[in-house]
Amino acid sequence: MAPWTSAVGAPQLARLLTSQHTGTSGRTGPARPAYRRLCDGIRILVLEGRVPVGARLPAERELAAALKVSRTTVATAYEALRAEGYLASRRGAGSWTALPEGSPLPTGGLEPLPPEAADTMIDLGCAALPAPEPHLTAAFEHALTELPPYTHTHGDYPAGLPVLREAVARHYTARGVATMPEQIMITTGAMGALAALTRLFTPRGERVAVEHPSYANILQLLRESGVRLVPVALSDRRPGWDLTAWRQVLRDSAPRMAYVIPDFQNPTGVLVDDEQRRDLVTAARAAGTLLVADETMAELTLDDVPAQRPVAAFDTGGSTVVTVGSVSKTIWAGLRIGWIRAAPETVRSLTAARAYADLGSPVLEQLAVAHLLDTDWEPAMRLRRDRARENRDAVTGALRQHLPDWQFALPHGGLTLWARTGGLSGSRIAEAGERLGVRVPAGTRFGVDGAFEAYVRLPFTLADPLATEAVARLAAAADLVRSGAVGGSPTPRSYVA
Repeated sequence: MAPWTSAVGAPQLARLLTSQHTGTSGRTGPARPAYRRLCDGIRILVLEGRVPVGARLPAERELAAALKVSRTTVATAYEALRAEGYLASRRGAGSWTALPEGSPLPTGGLEPLPPEAADTMIDLGCAALPAPEPHLTAAFEHALTELPPYTHTHGDYPAGLPVLREAVARHYTARGVATMPEQIMITTGAMGALAALTRLFTPRGERVAVEHPSYANILQLLRESGVRLVPVALSDRRPGWDLTAWRQVLRDSAPRMAYVIPDFQNPTGVLVDDEQRRDLVTAARAAGTLLVADETMAELTLDDVPAQRPVAAFDTGGSTVVTVGSVSKTIWAGLRIGWIRAAPETVRSLTAARAYADLGSPVLEQLAVAHLLDTDWEPAMRLRRDRARENRDAVTGALRQHLPDWQFALPHGGLTLWARTGGLSGSRIAEAGERLGVRVPAGTRFGVDGAFEAYVRLPFTLADPLATEAVARLAAAADLVRSGAVGGSPTPRSYVA
């Protein structure tokens, strides 16, 4: 078996290298040798996740031709990468990217802080907002009036309450995808949905393709289930997916499942357009890969951008795409109700397998969500969007004021912003931030094998003036890292692309 899990062609690597930009702080001093520039460029691509760890690099002669440099330049760059721990080689198998021994690996998301910690610590670890009131309380009050008939039953509904399955099906139909209640299974949040799909479709050792970066908690769930993650970098040419890379991964790695977040992706906030959605469904169908589309952020549109169709709308056969949804992001994280939309036979298989997991979701919460979807959805969503928009603008304004060298693309929806940290280590910024009273997840939590060291994720969870104070503390943390007060030595400038 090959020691590498994917491959990067010479033209693709040459394009990635030439697309790199110098960081805002620039680089001074004498010009570096050509091999050193190439070595640094490849290392940066690995650290930023644009070339995954474990990817086979092109042969020296092929890359030299693509870059129009001498083979000696490429050979010397590869040797330097091997010496620094960023490349491994084996005769007959070629060379593949790696990370130095002892590099920190991600361990999933941050645990939420207890409420009493709010007096001393500003928490940017959780991308969730307070509930949109009075709509949530009204939904539970209504649910209590609907509860009595259910108390005279066993209360065990593995596929979900019929009234909620019907409400979710109507919601999908209204969004342009005709859906029957038999295509819906209610779950304990989106995490419960992904856990059920992983148990059913991906035995240990199976490959699962994921966007890179992707949602930290799902990456950790997949790691712990024993699957082999195959990262596919987001496009560096336009917002969304790199369809060339996806087609290659689907063809060469033959993953059993692929997990994507097409709507305001967590963590980057990217919105994928309809053309890319159609093309990826077509490629997944041809490869026999189950495409799981996480739509938990789909209705959190904050700006006037073109509406995109659900990925399932492009699944003409009805068996390639499985959709995951939830009210945890749109309404409240404490309302642990999610769902799966899939072919009826898939829903039946998931329901049968649920007897060995959590049996079912809470009845009262399901009744509350059914009321929200049918009666109070749009007023609640308007409150949620208005609050998220105000918070986003507060955070981005504070970043421009206190951290002007950090780079980010303004997200037009969702709850997260992906910030490039001006060449500093996101892990060290997170460490320094804890000392200064602000908690932020490093970019490595959202990558595979330690990628995205030069990023952090910032959610839109705080309004001013707390948002400005949080960013001011991050700026102070960045100063500590830059001075070498965290981690023992200054962060290498090699993180700047």
